[in-house]
Amino acid sequence: MFSVFAGLEVPRLGDLGGNDQNGTNFFNYFWSLIPIYIEMIILKAEGWKDYELIDCGGFEKMERFGKYILIRPEPQAIWNKRLPEEDWLKMANARYVREKQKKAYRFADEENGGWTFFKKMPENWTITYQLGDVLLNFKLNLTTFGHIGVFPEQAENWKYIAENVKKAGAGCKVLNLFAYTGGASLAAKAAGADVTHVDAVKNVITWARENMELTGLKDIRWLVEDALKFVKREVNRGKKYQGIILDPPAYGRGPAGEKWVLEENFNELMSLCAQLLAGKDSFLVLNLYSLGFSSLIGNNVVESYLTASEKECGEFYLLSQTGIQLPLGTFLRMKI
Repeated sequence: MFSVFAGLEVPRLGDLGGNDQNGTNFFNYFWSLIPIYIEMIILKAEGWKDYELIDCGGFEKMERFGKYILIRPEPQAIWNKRLPEEDWLKMANARYVREKQKKAYRFADEENGGWTFFKKMPENWTITYQLGDVLLNFKLNLTTFGHIGVFPEQAENWKYIAENVKKAGAGCKVLNLFAYTGGASLAAKAAGADVTHVDAVKNVITWARENMELTGLKDIRWLVEDALKFVKREVNRGKKYQGIILDPPAYGRGPAGEKWVLEENFNELMSLCAQLLAGKDSFLVLNLYSLGFSSLIGNNVVESYLTASEKECGEFYLLSQTGIQLPLGTFLRMKI
């Protein structure tokens, strides 16, 4: 027998069985029927000693990486700088100017630019981040497309990944797609995971391997691959992972010229990743850096294929020394 309560058809207490006189069985059943609405949050990257955002505005940001201060493009910084331009120039070691402003600001494309140097500095150097009892090391380079090899806001994801790998146990399998220079791969490996790191650019894989060696880790599996082709093959092979990390660009090319467009390919990619997740106690971390892509878009796509026991989505930001909150992409993190 069933009763109707608030539009939901639910069993009467007597139909649920058990000796619980307080109705615990009833309420557990009732709440299991209520949709879980996601809470959107903003997360500030914390814990850095070798990095700080000094100021931002006028489509630029001024950051300190170790001993060196750089000025780089930032398309979201449409407001005014808090510090005068002369202070920026006095403080900075170098400034990067892109030939054409990018609309999608996370991954490299063919639009190059150049560095102007104000003070002497090396072409590459190393910074560190303390993650638990492991000191992650990152080699930084002044690239022709303005990136230097690390995205500091991702430190909050590194903590989440390490925590969930430890819960899953040593040797759990983690897949990192569009993995760049490997901050998330290092976090997972340092926590005890068996990590597969996939990126389409061979030079970036070499860079990530250097970071692994600098950190004193070993045995990450490196693959120069098109992400979509790789996950299709993994599904056909019946492979499973306890954790999947995705950082898809707005657009890009695979090693054989395969075309990637986020709006066209993301849904298919998520359907395949859902098949690769091992099920209970597995986790997913998704980053979206394409301008105009709300975290709710990622959430809606993921919900098409996966049901979470715990989930959060929102936006990363860095807080400048001048008090500005700089948004830096959206995220979704979930446990199955």
